[in-house]
Amino acid sequence: MTSRPTAGRRVFLAVNYAFLTALSILCILPLVHILALSFSSGSAASAGEVSLWPVDFNTAAYRNIMNKPEYLNAFWVSVQRLVLGTAISLTLTVVTAYPLSKEPRAFQWRTLYTWFFVFTILFGGGLIPWYMTIKSLGLMDTIWALVLPGALSVFNIILLLNFYRGLPKELDESARIDGAGHFRTLWNIYVPLSKPALATVGLFTMVAHWNSWFDGLILMNRPEHYPLQTFLQTIVIMKDTRFIRSEDLELLRLISDRTSTAAQIFVASFPILIVYPFLQRFFIKGIVLGSVKE
Repeated sequence: MTSRPTAGRRVFLAVNYAFLTALSILCILPLVHILALSFSSGSAASAGEVSLWPVDFNTAAYRNIMNKPEYLNAFWVSVQRLVLGTAISLTLTVVTAYPLSKEPRAFQWRTLYTWFFVFTILFGGGLIPWYMTIKSLGLMDTIWALVLPGALSVFNIILLLNFYRGLPKELDESARIDGAGHFRTLWNIYVPLSKPALATVGLFTMVAHWNSWFDGLILMNRPEHYPLQTFLQTIVIMKDTRFIRSEDLELLRLISDRTSTAAQIFVASFPILIVYPFLQRFFIKGIVLGSVKE
């Protein structure tokens, strides 16, 4: 038999739901405003007449960016970076976190290696040594320069190893009794059980790769190798006119800097908006289970 909630409990829930609803609306409104700007005329956007609904509805801003092969090429570079970077990062994080989650009697140097990784959070070599290392390895102006330098995140390692430490030790012992080695135990037992943590780590990695622009700016020598965010930084922020063609001038009369920027920002953020709902159900669970240990 379930008891009815008290009056104080009902008031608390009502206030809590109202606060969370208001907070959600505040988070959504900027995106709605950007979307409205992207579908408005350039004159209305420049005059500040657009709020949450398009004024003089048109798709000129989207036609403008979709007609740019440079924009589409930068989008494709970012997709390649996202897929390769996420796959490599998840693989390296899993194979690194697994041994670090073992007891000292099973892995004698576990503590030393853990502090070795933590040290890299506290102290870094700096931008110039980082750049010179990538250049000396021959990675400049390649997709690997965007993927490999940040492939192993210490934060993700800590999150995943704490998740592994929370799993029952009997799973590992029973696998050993059945003759399974470390790799089979990892891929057949630990990885399937760590879907919430892997979804969380994967989402962090995807967002980091998709939003990164600075490394593309200094590691890519040719603009056609720019990822999308670097392209947006170059075109939208720095106003680089090298990518504006004469046949675009008629279309540019229908838009403004604000509508073009809004359209490019929305298109750039759309893939993450699509992916997040599928990973959201794992996200909170992965954060909670991976942030504490027994």
